[in-house]
Amino acid sequence: MSDRTDGYPTIILSGTDPDLPDSFSNDFSKYTDFKELARGGNALLRSCWDAIMGRKVALKTLLPKASENQRERRRFLREARVTAQLAHPATVPVYEIGKTEAGELYFTMKCIAGENLFKILQRLSWGDKEAEEEYPLHILIDMLIQASQALAYAHVHGVIHRDVKPENIWIGKFGEVVLLDWGVAKVWGQSDKDAVPTEGLEHRLATSKDEQLQTLTLDGQRPGTPLYMSPEAVLGHRNIDERTDIFSFGVLMYEMLTFSEPFRGPTIRHTFDNIINFSPPPLQTKAPSRNIPEALNRIVLKAIEKEPDARYQSMLDMIDDLRATRHELLAANQ
Repeated sequence: MSDRTDGYPTIILSGTDPDLPDSFSNDFSKYTDFKELARGGNALLRSCWDAIMGRKVALKTLLPKASENQRERRRFLREARVTAQLAHPATVPVYEIGKTEAGELYFTMKCIAGENLFKILQRLSWGDKEAEEEYPLHILIDMLIQASQALAYAHVHGVIHRDVKPENIWIGKFGEVVLLDWGVAKVWGQSDKDAVPTEGLEHRLATSKDEQLQTLTLDGQRPGTPLYMSPEAVLGHRNIDERTDIFSFGVLMYEMLTFSEPFRGPTIRHTFDNIINFSPPPLQTKAPSRNIPEALNRIVLKAIEKEPDARYQSMLDMIDDLRATRHELLAANQ
């Protein structure tokens, strides 16, 4: 882990995972005017009006079927509390945790207008002129720096995100960048057997059913997590550290710059094999028309080295290189 603590306490499991008391309740009736924003297998995200504070908020609710699963309850509460405790400009402010009148867990947070990075990359890959004007290369690098700063902040406070992917990076209407979904984060003091996911490669392959992966240019959500996993995460190694996030972030950067995921295979099985054994081509070879600077190519390929010791050893080191590259790019365009 990085040694820069900046005087803040490390986040520990005892402060993120405990369930709420059975008798706990908030005044849920203060929330009105619900509008669905997104629905997943375990949770529902809606916007609503907080009549007490007089503001619009986003409210995430754990669905009833997931509420019966203790692991999903713990994951839901961990997401809310880790996000709340990682108070950083690139994390979303969490306002409260509570129970609905029906006893369902929920938490509220700042409601952000914008779109996730995956949608932006889709539009860029389609040659959308408006997207190309809005997101030139130096702006994309700036977005990477903002997201990586949130990861660096988390790492020095004892938290590994473990699910870095474009869908979990939100770009606001005013250029703000937010890193979302800390539900599978590894928290300092957490044993790997208690972490989510925990299984090694054989279990992952046995349960994947050779599920095919959607391509970047198709609509809809991808089963994206396998595409960004580090070799040590695929193999189920114990005691993974911040370098697994660095690998995932490197995969994200490769995708952002080439519109192609470096380890994608036709199935999850093939994708895992590629993550462990395949070395992707340089970015300029993969996307010659994108005019990618060699400095960016070096950063990305270093981030996705197979061996953790060969990667950047901290997000802060990678941020320094990204900043230098952005400065050189801007200077060359003046």
